[in-house]
Amino acid sequence: MSRVAAAGAAVLTVAAGLGVRAVADGDVAKYAGDALYTVLICTLVVVAAPRTRPVAVAGTALAFSWAVELLQLTGLPADLSRHSTVARLVLGSTFNAPDLFWYAVGAGCAWAAAALATSAGSAPRTSASR
Repeated sequence: MSRVAAAGAAVLTVAAGLGVRAVADGDVAKYAGDALYTVLICTLVVVAAPRTRPVAVAGTALAFSWAVELLQLTGLPADLSRHSTVARLVLGSTFNAPDLFWYAVGAGCAWAAAALATSAGSAPRTSASR
């Protein structure tokens, strides 16, 4: 995936997150947001390193998401979130164990989409597809 395509996917991911928040609330919005957070990280990894294999992109994003969630156990993100909206959006504030599962869902969806896009882009061309 190119950097431009990944940047476009990042914008669409943010729009999807805002859209979910606009039409849903409660657990649906929260857990969709968790999954989309990791999808967004995947797109940003591709922007930074476009030749990275989809499994490495998903693994990196999942590890980052889990690290941020586990950091919330220290209270540091909560302190930072009180002083900065950006910190609140990126780091959150409160540990929630189910978030770890939903980050994995987001990483899995992003991996599947990237793997499909990669295989479709590298499929041999036949004379009928030219």
